[in-house]
Amino acid sequence: MAEWRKVIPEGRDRLQSRVLVWVVGLLLVALGAGNLTSIVFDILNVVFSHLAEPRLRCEVEAFVISLTFAVLVWALRAATPMAAFFGGIISLSLTLDTQSVDDRIGGGIFPLTALFVLTFLATKLGRKRKEKAGIAEARRGRTASQIIANLGFAPLALVLSNFLDHDIRYFLYLAVLIEATADTVSSEIGQAFGGTPILLTTFKEVPAGTDGAVSGLGTAAGIVGGLIVSTVGMWAMNLPISLAGFALTGGIGGFFFDSFVGATIERRGWLGNDLVNFCSTIFSVLIALGLVLLVRGTILQHPFVLV
Repeated sequence: MAEWRKVIPEGRDRLQSRVLVWVVGLLLVALGAGNLTSIVFDILNVVFSHLAEPRLRCEVEAFVISLTFAVLVWALRAATPMAAFFGGIISLSLTLDTQSVDDRIGGGIFPLTALFVLTFLATKLGRKRKEKAGIAEARRGRTASQIIANLGFAPLALVLSNFLDHDIRYFLYLAVLIEATADTVSSEIGQAFGGTPILLTTFKEVPAGTDGAVSGLGTAAGIVGGLIVSTVGMWAMNLPISLAGFALTGGIGGFFFDSFVGATIERRGWLGNDLVNFCSTIFSVLIALGLVLLVRGTILQHPFVLV
């Protein structure tokens, strides 16, 4: 068994991760069940009335894509079976909820795929160096709590986006993916090739793997990764460059917030890495939303009127 290297007690860290899985995981399961129920009803509509064929075709495509995504992630040992299960639920929600009005497959699957490819490659690069230092990810892949911590807020951000103007819905979801990509790529590349990192709050050198530690190379790699996901999302979901820019700013802001919280609260043993990551994705959404509020003002579809 690998030596525990975190400041937070191992028991507390595991408890926080379990709570995250149970709370957010149940919400994701509920969303997935709702999507599957919709698919079943559309199948019945096709059988009895032939009125839902275009939508059903899109839903079946989304289901097949998500199932393939989950199986591939598990087969590549990028995630445990339970983590792959939650990844499939997240993929299904994102694919269906970014479906276009003409029933074409949702473009949200493309930035999610970009995230997976970038983080998978970053994890594999320099693995021997990370194993030698005792900071490499377990060979079984990411756990359910890690998947939920990094991606669990993405479908929830799309649910919240239902209250926003239709033309700006998807950028909140994109901000979550950008933050998750930047954080993972930065950590993996920095630990393997970034040399001795520094602590974000003191700028003093610390050992690789220290909570809140950053390196120049890792930070640059994370920003580039976020930029790639932002570009893919802008193309796939037909976002204007301004919204993609807001999402990128929010994602990168969340990425630096993650390092700051890691260097402060996490280093004191109050929060584990999973909760820090989850909070950072929420923070990225808040930044992106705040920027749009500053630029556009009212963005609610049905704003409250005070009389």
